[in-house]
Amino acid sequence: MSEPIFDVIGVGIGPFNLGLAALLEPVSEINALFLEQKPQFQWHPGLLLEGATIQVPFLADLVTMADPSSRFSFLSYLKAQSRLYHFYFLEHFHILRQEYNHYCQWVAEQLQSCRFGQRVEEISWQDGCFEVKAFDISSQQYLSYYCHNLVLGVGSIPIVPSCLQNWLSETVFHSANFLRHRDRCLQHDSITVIGSGQSAAEVFYDLLQEQETYGYRLSWHTRSAGFFPMEYSKLGLEHFSPDYIHYFHNLPPARRDQVLAQQGLLYKGISFSTIADIYDLLYQRSIAGNQPDVQLLPLVEVKEVDKIGETYRLGYRHIQQDEYFSHDTNCIILATGYRHAIPNCIEGIRSLIQWDEQERYSVNLDYRLELTQDIPNQIFVQNSELHTHGVGAPDLGLGAYRNSVIINTLASKTVYPTHSRNVFQQFGIAV
Repeated sequence: MSEPIFDVIGVGIGPFNLGLAALLEPVSEINALFLEQKPQFQWHPGLLLEGATIQVPFLADLVTMADPSSRFSFLSYLKAQSRLYHFYFLEHFHILRQEYNHYCQWVAEQLQSCRFGQRVEEISWQDGCFEVKAFDISSQQYLSYYCHNLVLGVGSIPIVPSCLQNWLSETVFHSANFLRHRDRCLQHDSITVIGSGQSAAEVFYDLLQEQETYGYRLSWHTRSAGFFPMEYSKLGLEHFSPDYIHYFHNLPPARRDQVLAQQGLLYKGISFSTIADIYDLLYQRSIAGNQPDVQLLPLVEVKEVDKIGETYRLGYRHIQQDEYFSHDTNCIILATGYRHAIPNCIEGIRSLIQWDEQERYSVNLDYRLELTQDIPNQIFVQNSELHTHGVGAPDLGLGAYRNSVIINTLASKTVYPTHSRNVFQQFGIAV
């Protein structure tokens, strides 16, 4: 074979694979390539709202938790931007989402291993290596790359309730596309936000701030029991640690699913500050006997949708009262979360992969997929292991740790040291 064979190819360039590329940059013995279909790095562009922050400290950048001295750290970015003193005087631990996105773009522009505008369409395995076929969007040509190992970091896709899947349009859309549709959305007579996580709260707050200017009715509905805050106590945060990953991974699969079902507020709630901002604005609008034209309604589930002219009629069931009612609105924003889909490009190697009873990846502790054949090649996953590694899988703060484990496994030695006692509490008993 005349083409070069990379040690590893990363499919997708989100924060996790970008962090892997940054940590691999000084590791000369590992030749890596990362492919992404977008023309440049973009992190949830539809939700880069002014003033919105990421929900983890700035130390959860791409590299710091593995190598604080890396030239790709957030503090290095600030220094390069001549904004280190600005950040010093700002005294905020959580950085703006727009700034985090620009920081990642700054890192990506410096990494020769990252190639954008290339859509991976097919992966196959033969003769001891993977062939990765990608479509170059600029040249409109197909390219083939070869590697010994893969890292799948394709991210998640929006969840749309089944009854609304056939209604998606410029007036019914997922919150992931909010900024794209925002200006048109403001022109409607009534707007309904569905969902109760951080994205729902941020979209609702943004619309609430504009309500007096545009005069629309604003509703916020969720099937959850309430608009609850995310668990953010210091001991609660210790669940986002390597220690908890080891504990969780050692539980039986059925028990892991049971535990996850009870941990929603560890990673699905709303930040205390966003809840406070919403409540404070509602309180301000209620001065002098005024009643804000808003409806906050939990415990309701959308069951059906109809359209009469320009109005959508949503059929709801109240979960506790078991009563049905309808709600009319002109615009529906679905802040209904995301799911981790299996990318179509791995169909050619699907038979190589071991699947669990629910057709999910079977993932080893070191983020390698269990394979059906004894081969020297390895497939790693990024943020597709919630069911095997616990609530920290999507957390930015654990990205550098996961990448350290992947790099150490690829190199068959310790490149980035990891430690076994990172928190104060003990998650299980010694057996």
